[in-house]
Amino acid sequence: MAELEADLDHIIPSSVLPPFWAKLVVGLVSLVCFARSYDGDFVFDDSEAIVNNKDLRAETPLRDLWHHDFWGSRLSSNTSHKSYRPLTVLTFRINYYLSGGFHPVSFHMVNILLHGGISVLLVDVFSVLFGGLQYTSKGRRLNLAPRSSLLAALLFAVHPVHTECVAGVVGRADLLGALFFLLSFLGYCKAFRENNKEGTHSTFWVLLSILLGTVAMLCKEQGITVLGLNAVFDILVIGKLNVLEIVQKVLHKDKSLENIGVLRNGGLFFRMTLLALGGAGVLYTRWKIMGTGPPAFTEVDNPASFADSVLVRAINYNYYYSLNAWLLLCPWWLCFDWSMGCIPLIKSAGDWRVIALAALWFCLIGLICQALCSEDSHKRRILTLGLGLLIIPFLPASNLFFRVGFVVAERVLYLPSAGYCMLLTLGVGALSKHTKRKKLMAALVLGILFINTLRCMIRSGEWRSEEQLFRSALSVCPLNAKVHYNVGKNLADKGNQTAAIRYYREAVRLNPKYVHAMNNLGNILKERNELQEAEELLSLAVQIQPDFAAAWMNLGIVQNSLKQFEAAEQSYRTAIKHRKKYPDCYYNLGRLYADLNRHVDALNAWRNATVLKPGHSLAWNNMIILLDNTGNLAQAEAVGREALELIPNDHSLMFSLANVLGKSQKYKESEALFLKAIKAHPNTASYHGNLAVLYHRWGHLELAKKHYEISLQLDPTALGTKENYGLLRRKLEQVQKKDV
Repeated sequence: MAELEADLDHIIPSSVLPPFWAKLVVGLVSLVCFARSYDGDFVFDDSEAIVNNKDLRAETPLRDLWHHDFWGSRLSSNTSHKSYRPLTVLTFRINYYLSGGFHPVSFHMVNILLHGGISVLLVDVFSVLFGGLQYTSKGRRLNLAPRSSLLAALLFAVHPVHTECVAGVVGRADLLGALFFLLSFLGYCKAFRENNKEGTHSTFWVLLSILLGTVAMLCKEQGITVLGLNAVFDILVIGKLNVLEIVQKVLHKDKSLENIGVLRNGGLFFRMTLLALGGAGVLYTRWKIMGTGPPAFTEVDNPASFADSVLVRAINYNYYYSLNAWLLLCPWWLCFDWSMGCIPLIKSAGDWRVIALAALWFCLIGLICQALCSEDSHKRRILTLGLGLLIIPFLPASNLFFRVGFVVAERVLYLPSAGYCMLLTLGVGALSKHTKRKKLMAALVLGILFINTLRCMIRSGEWRSEEQLFRSALSVCPLNAKVHYNVGKNLADKGNQTAAIRYYREAVRLNPKYVHAMNNLGNILKERNELQEAEELLSLAVQIQPDFAAAWMNLGIVQNSLKQFEAAEQSYRTAIKHRKKYPDCYYNLGRLYADLNRHVDALNAWRNATVLKPGHSLAWNNMIILLDNTGNLAQAEAVGREALELIPNDHSLMFSLANVLGKSQKYKESEALFLKAIKAHPNTASYHGNLAVLYHRWGHLELAKKHYEISLQLDPTALGTKENYGLLRRKLEQVQKKDV
């Protein structure tokens, strides 16, 4: 270890080696890298996991967090993603409570600080992994590798692949998982703090380490893998096991194998048993909580896992590993999503991309051989621990044990990147040893740190808004249908329908079965009155995915506009069959019945909408208006009062109820509601016009004249208001003549 420290002497100055200064430098650098994202919006998955997640709101009981997945759905549901991270959701809820709502700045600040804390914590972790575990007589751990641990922590702090975890709020799951992962490892190290006698340990700290590993898993599934790293560390560092020596003795049937101390170490066996039982117990409990089995992913999420040939699956999985390795080596091409055709399948050995597989395994086998066969025991230990920290946390994302819902995901590299930084530091030390140009080597390392810092800052800026994020992906993954879909959706939300149509069409071209793109494109075409093409697209969407409730409802709206009333009713009914609690669909079904003069059916449909969603203003309004138009003033008044109790600040409901009260000659109450509605929306012509009608009936002619004139200023084309104003003026002239 002293040799590696000497090799790094010209790169890391001694002035930053004291623990406080080393950690301060790492912490400040990590904050500088991602500070630009502090005032960013909620982007991409943040909308579903945070803004639309009812588990963050005070009205949701805290106990529900333990029965829901990361996105707020019940774990027992067949549609659940099965991502069980209740502690992460709890931090979102605390964030929401302390900031007084969905203010993204506080959410982003927590993520940035977490990354800074993890980077600082890694200084201690790397000092153990590089320098081994030694304590003073007072129980204080010695840092035997200050330069190596500082350089590795700096490389981790500035790695651009972390941007998704830090700048995207949902990345907090990975940050919290990593935090408790590292705390679990350091806790395991403390099990050997007070015992200098070989083989002894503190069972309390071992159990606490298992508990912290469980906490890590409740933040992000990867967290439980810390138990595997603890086991490897125990065997190699505490037990001082030489794997190559044991393999050689087994192969040669050497009787001296029985004398290897680590194999007769009862303490090691006891700790391994605790780790194995703890891990198995936690995983079994996690499986039981998951309820209905693993989540159901689609082919577009992970096409390789749906390949019929085992060989094709194996080749593509290994290609995905090589892409992950490349993102660690050269994190320049980063993308928020790598699915939907971004990475085409390798279907034959003639595909040039198999070179990447060969390169990956050539490097891995070389590192493994060095980890087993090197004559330098320190080098063997560091390589093995580095590979362990790289590979073990990545295993849940490897498709080896179960199918995952992505092809490549930068967020899952957050923890494995620590292992990569450890190996890179070892490589830098080896290069420094064999080169005479020490200053050039130092400049190279500083250049890597500077370029990565710059890339982090640029990428953090791209994560500040959805528009920048989605557009940044077009050059990285031009074949990704989801990228084009998200760009189109962002444009549509901003009202740029023409550009949105172009991107939606490209998404459908790239993935002809992309039903969500078809649904959104059909919606825009419906609004532009291009009904025939909208019907074709939506019909194709429900043909591809028969249980797509939203597409069925939108198809019903289009069919209603095309006067295909029976087909529209059937589409609405099908949507409700697939989504029982669908208030918007009941609302649109009610509109269909109203068009057909089936008033009772319309009222029933709108009532169902308000039962499912008490805040459904449009459904309440339509009920009031229909009852008003059919002369049921008493019932209309009752419905209006009920609606305003539930939605007291809705100006449109005030307006509708005011109209009913005016017809019932309850002028004073009607006037009060009209004035409240006008105060909320002073520039709505109909509000002033109908208040003028009320005053006209009531005999307050000057007030009626005032509001008729305001209404006509706001909307000079309103024929009814013009006619009523004309009548009022004639009446005022008659009054003036009588007075004369």
